[in-house]
Amino acid sequence: MVDFALRSCGLRGHATFAPDEPDLAARLHVQTPVGEAWRCLRCETFVVGPPRGKGPAESAPEVPRGRLLRDRVLMRVLAVERVFRFLLLALMSYGVFRVRAARVHLRDMFEKDLPLLRPLADQIGWNIDGSKIIRHINDAFTMSGTTLLWIGIGIAVYALIELVEAVGLWGMWRWGEYFAVVATGIFLPLEIYELTEKVTTLRVAMLLVNIIAVLWLLWSKRLFGLNGGGAAYRREHETESLMSVERAGLATATQ
Repeated sequence: MVDFALRSCGLRGHATFAPDEPDLAARLHVQTPVGEAWRCLRCETFVVGPPRGKGPAESAPEVPRGRLLRDRVLMRVLAVERVFRFLLLALMSYGVFRVRAARVHLRDMFEKDLPLLRPLADQIGWNIDGSKIIRHINDAFTMSGTTLLWIGIGIAVYALIELVEAVGLWGMWRWGEYFAVVATGIFLPLEIYELTEKVTTLRVAMLLVNIIAVLWLLWSKRLFGLNGGGAAYRREHETESLMSVERAGLATATQ
């Protein structure tokens, strides 16, 4: 099983903190033969050396642990996937604008070179006249400049939406979670419609990823009042912090 805490500490370093409150500091600090050691707020390991931060306990950084840390990893995986979508859509939009700018020249070249492909197509058994690819290319060349302009703009807007999703998910911002759910949910009917046109492994995989992502974000991030809503979300973040756990344990011990 993957230990996300140790992996995160290995990549980013340990998150040690020295609270000003003596009782709390005593629970996070030990003396060793090689010097003082402070307890990592993420992986709970005692790390030899000075703490990375210090101050009142209320100013301690919120360090994700356990399920919250796992959720952060999953959200950043989704963010990377959205970046790939953004790059693909941006290239498609650029291609549409290029075709619009030189479609007459490209159409002439296509019509001139197409007969040269027929001998090769005959050898491999490819029916050029009935090819959907050739038909789609011809359709693109027959579109007006205005139509191509709006198609390019639409794809560019879609790409921008994917980029905003990626930024919001990577930054773990609350607005990013809401934006990702709304934006992804809006395009689910379009993806389902594409499957009615033609079923491919890629389309099915992308649809499943988006459906799972929406359901997971709605439930685990308690969006739109689900699973306890925003109050439960904030309470979970507060109680998951090791500093909060230590403070609660200290309060219990002194009762």
